[in-house]
Amino acid sequence: MSFSNDVKNELSRIETNDATGDKAELLGLLRMSGAIVIRGMNIGIHFSTENAALARRVLQLLKSNYQVQTEVVITRSRRLKKNNRYQVHVVPAPQVSKALNELQLLSVEGDLKNPLLSHHEGKRTFLRGAFLGGGSISRPASDYHLEMVTGNEDFAQTIIKVMQSFSLKAKLTDRKNEYIVYLKDGESIISFLSVIGAHNAMMELENVRIVKEMRNNVNRAVNCETANLNKVVKAAVRQVSCIHYIDEHMGLSELPQGLQDTARLRLQYPDVSLNDLVEYSGGLGKSGINHRLKKLQDIAVGLGMELEKADK
Repeated sequence: MSFSNDVKNELSRIETNDATGDKAELLGLLRMSGAIVIRGMNIGIHFSTENAALARRVLQLLKSNYQVQTEVVITRSRRLKKNNRYQVHVVPAPQVSKALNELQLLSVEGDLKNPLLSHHEGKRTFLRGAFLGGGSISRPASDYHLEMVTGNEDFAQTIIKVMQSFSLKAKLTDRKNEYIVYLKDGESIISFLSVIGAHNAMMELENVRIVKEMRNNVNRAVNCETANLNKVVKAAVRQVSCIHYIDEHMGLSELPQGLQDTARLRLQYPDVSLNDLVEYSGGLGKSGINHRLKKLQDIAVGLGMELEKADK
């Protein structure tokens, strides 16, 4: 089962006792993926899904809030997976028009003027309904991505504006005849799941995000340590090569005593860092050791050494 289905199953089992919140959720669901059915002078509603829990949710919201007659038809999908498809029908009748008018599903004024979206809880349940009707989310172990797909651009803009009221910076793109509202960062997706009440999914995503962040921090630290170690090794190899070159072309005994001592110290400890070399020097500071090593390098170059060869 996909993570999207897990989230929708969790949302579909949320117990509600607020009629206004229920209707706002129903508004989001039906605006996202419901359809109007006209039979003679009467209007009905059609909703279809492959998620059994969601079908029960829609049926419950309709029957709990409106005096309408409903039917559920289960069909077998002809697609490869051959999942069951649950079709919730609200039988066309005069009472259905009353429900549609209350939800303002037939209004031309726009959803943002709907009284159901005039308060915080209504906006929250509206987003829950919109996600249930046309949302999906990637499994936490993969990339962070949550989207809601609709064929209506104005409705997509409504979703974005409602999300903005919760400080969620959603983006909009279009694909063929569809408009996609999406989030692509883990923190925003976690906040959205919290807003719509998917707390178990939110905790799962949060745990994965923490593990990912820790792993990334460890990898960065290891990479940084590796880079520093490579620098230390490269510098030590160059210094030892310079000292050998001086010994071959001039002789270390021709150097001032201080440079001789540092050269022999480096030859004695050819692979340690500068800080470690300071500890073995018996009193010289880091700047003093570093100055002498640079002086030895300058002498080697003066004798004709090519540093590029020393670095290989």
